[in-house]
Amino acid sequence: MNKALFSIFLLLAVASSAVSGFNVNSAVLSGVGGGSTFVTSQRPRQAVRPEGRASAGVSNLQMMGGKKAKFGIFSPAVYGAKIVLGDDKLNKFRGKAISLHSQYIGDFCRWSGAYHLRTRLIKLAKTNGDTLGFLV
Repeated sequence: MNKALFSIFLLLAVASSAVSGFNVNSAVLSGVGGGSTFVTSQRPRQAVRPEGRASAGVSNLQMMGGKKAKFGIFSPAVYGAKIVLGDDKLNKFRGKAISLHSQYIGDFCRWSGAYHLRTRLIKLAKTNGDTLGFLV
């Protein structure tokens, strides 16, 4: 019964979730000549230089707080796992999975002779996990 209830809940969560990546919005198509808005949406930014060590330390402290994870295609599954397993078990499972994935990335980099790319690939994996909704 518990598995059936979980399956129904997961199916409803997936069906009712809205992924904006597949949404055709008329604002997106309103660029120059109806094409991409990439060039028209970019704004030049001015570089801001920190005014000393104290102000840089304060800004670093403000950035230490975690950012909100993106809602992705796997977010309903993560929410379902959070309900079924609970926060503690889910965090243990997630930590173990991230640890194993980082270890496999390191092994691959060592095998391919590109160990200097290890940290970049781990950061890329974290970014992809956030985009897909694993870090909700």
